[in-house]
Amino acid sequence: MKASMMLYPVDTIDAALPLFVDGLGLTVKFRDGERYCALDGGALGIALVAGEERIVERAALVFRVDENDDLYAAMARVVAAGASVRVPVQQGPHELRAVLEDKNGALLVLSQKRTG
Repeated sequence: MKASMMLYPVDTIDAALPLFVDGLGLTVKFRDGERYCALDGGALGIALVAGEERIVERAALVFRVDENDDLYAAMARVVAAGASVRVPVQQGPHELRAVLEDKNGALLVLSQKRTG
């Protein structure tokens, strides 16, 4: 697994963008309406999420599970190492994803691109 982005939940994309673009100087890489906006955060991308794409209530690191790995097995490894499942595996628009929480209350999202 590799850290692939930081999910950053917002009320609306339009209201959040000035802080990230004008204030912090980030550039928009991709936007899907009022639900998702990927920003170039350098080594770690930032994804503003709103509406049905707001699967976390506070910022969370997203770890991409390799396509050759089993998402459920990866999730079991993370749980065995001390995390708990907040949201079981669900299907997103382009990926499978689950929300976990570590013992300190930090949220982690495991994500895997759907094949086919």
